[in-house]
Amino acid sequence: MSRPKEKKTCGQVMAEWREAIWNPRTHQFMGRTGSSWALILFFYLVFYGFLTALFTLTMWVMLQTVDPYIPKYQDRLSVPGMMIRPKTDTLDVTFNVSNTETWDRYVKMLNDFLEPYNDSIQAATNDACRPGRYNEQPDNGVLNYPKRACQFNRTALGACSGLNDPTHYGYADGRPCILIKMNRVGEKEEDAQKLGEMVMYPPNGHIDLMYFPYYGKKVHVNYTQPIVAVKFLTLEANVDHYVECKINAVNIATTDERDKFAGRVAFKIRVNRD
Repeated sequence: MSRPKEKKTCGQVMAEWREAIWNPRTHQFMGRTGSSWALILFFYLVFYGFLTALFTLTMWVMLQTVDPYIPKYQDRLSVPGMMIRPKTDTLDVTFNVSNTETWDRYVKMLNDFLEPYNDSIQAATNDACRPGRYNEQPDNGVLNYPKRACQFNRTALGACSGLNDPTHYGYADGRPCILIKMNRVGEKEEDAQKLGEMVMYPPNGHIDLMYFPYYGKKVHVNYTQPIVAVKFLTLEANVDHYVECKINAVNIATTDERDKFAGRVAFKIRVNRD
């Protein structure tokens, strides 16, 4: 008959654990000698060092094939988008003429947005380009960076420039200005009568060719995005008006119903009067 195993005391168990971690007789730490641990650490140091060097070399070779100014593969939409200012989360501009708190934030948004368009800033950073033609700046074998940007002066927005304007972009008298980024703009026919008379700045909502092409943020450092201002002069009060603005250009299609935001923007505007 086999003899029953002797039950180890707590002290014996602790002694075995201490010896497993550090054995003073063989000078082993967790079952390995110092030279064994050194070889393992050396192996992993060389292994991960090689992986790091390989990754660095691969990235360096790849970067040699990438132009810092023109992306090799572009997924930019051929049809530019549009946006309005003042910008709200729901594209809903609603205010009460007699309650300044309802339109103060719109005025602040417009002031902040138009500050870079001040004539003095534009004159200091951008060129006075010749209107009526594209501002093409080819490299012709020599890097032509940064590209020159054309001036878009705030004064071109006329009554919607906010300069010396006691009506605060028209919000104080119920004839508000809405700023729209891009070429020509228009409204839905069914709402045209309710929208009443309006004025566009620049005239007819036209953006000159000299502001195109756009070469990208890194190359066109001081590029100022052209905008159109629409001043609604006789909006019917206390009524929701739904407006759709779109680009009107021969080389841009805005009729794709699958993407209703391509080249157009729709927003709601309401002027309340007590």
